[in-house]
Amino acid sequence: MKTFMQAKFVVSAEKLSQCPDFQLCEYPLLGRSNVGKSSFINALANNKKLAKTSNTPGKTRLINFFNFSDKFVIADLPGYGYAKVSKEAQNRWQKYLEEYLLKRTQIKSLVQLIDGRHEIQKNDFQMREWVEAYNLPIFTVVTKIDYVPKPKIQSVIKKVEKEFGGEVYPFSSVNTRYNEVILNKLLDI
Repeated sequence: MKTFMQAKFVVSAEKLSQCPDFQLCEYPLLGRSNVGKSSFINALANNKKLAKTSNTPGKTRLINFFNFSDKFVIADLPGYGYAKVSKEAQNRWQKYLEEYLLKRTQIKSLVQLIDGRHEIQKNDFQMREWVEAYNLPIFTVVTKIDYVPKPKIQSVIKKVEKEFGGEVYPFSSVNTRYNEVILNKLLDI
């Protein structure tokens, strides 16, 4: 298997009623702003310009859909935890995202991205509690693992496994050796 797949941007949507009508498995990406959701998409697609990346947190404001070789769809969601927008806009996003996550029938599993360079943040725990309260399927990807010293990688993964349970996968947008395992996971669900 290749360590990446052909992918293309399909459409952006603000709310559930605007989402495209796919019959493919869909995987929404949950994560703090700047956790590496766009870099995750770009690395799996081997296309650095597919999903827009930014050093400024809170740039993603819509649900962005990416079709991977007509095998599955990844939905890039706005990051939680930081955005320079009004409280009213944040509340609207939250309402739209909850509706999307709870009612979108194409979703096969949520993917929560955690930054491997830092301790798990309070809003990561809050997101996980919300997901578990609704008993939604989820697995975890630890991003930016290339920034973690090699001797510490396993302890970082083990800590996330201990806190969140379930399956935890390391990931680096720089080192593609992690891609195949993640792609196989997305293809097997």
